[in-house]
Amino acid sequence: MLSDCTDSRCSELHVLQRIIGCELEKLPDGSENLTVFDEYGFDGDDFMAFNYDTGQWIDKTPKAKETKKKWDRNTGRNHFIQHFLKTCTDWISKFHKTEKCSPDVQISASKSPDDDSKLVLSCLATGFYPRDVQMNIRLNKYIVEDQISGIRPNHDETFQMKISVKIDRNHEGSYDCQVIHSRLKEPVTVNWDGKCFDRGTEPLSRMSRISIPGAVAVLAVLLLLICWRIYKR
Repeated sequence: MLSDCTDSRCSELHVLQRIIGCELEKLPDGSENLTVFDEYGFDGDDFMAFNYDTGQWIDKTPKAKETKKKWDRNTGRNHFIQHFLKTCTDWISKFHKTEKCSPDVQISASKSPDDDSKLVLSCLATGFYPRDVQMNIRLNKYIVEDQISGIRPNHDETFQMKISVKIDRNHEGSYDCQVIHSRLKEPVTVNWDGKCFDRGTEPLSRMSRISIPGAVAVLAVLLLLICWRIYKR
């Protein structure tokens, strides 16, 4: 009973207000307080408030006592409100966590699968939120053309983006990857160290050093076999 006016002929105007949701408050000492609320006001005064922990209503005025008894008996609605407020706290906690995440940026190169004279230079930025981001691979601080890009979500509601471009194997100059995002105070720039990975595993420079001793060992075995056959004859 929100009003003492129960006569259908009564034309008195009343105002019913409701506010529901959750709020993350930063306290002066640096700590944070997450609260949920579902509150009603009647004619400008506090009327009812929902207790999330107990699933019961709190009457803020003597006029609300009868309404409290009626609403407390409606357990189905109260459980729905609890579920809504729980979802609200989950979302605000997740958003608060992701908004603090800045992109993790990595740049690497691999052999081009269809052209031995080319390398594929790739830049990956991951763990950023919101989705909008600007990324570019640059040569001597100038944006390289013909870049291929793609963006997709991560399992934690953040996003990742990868851009790639083909470059000459015998390249000259300095390549880097620059990322611009709303959560960054300034753009992040990561320089490419010039190393190349074959199929994303071993550096080519390291593989070449390994292959030379390996070739010498194979050649030595072949020579021994030839000498052994000549000796047997």
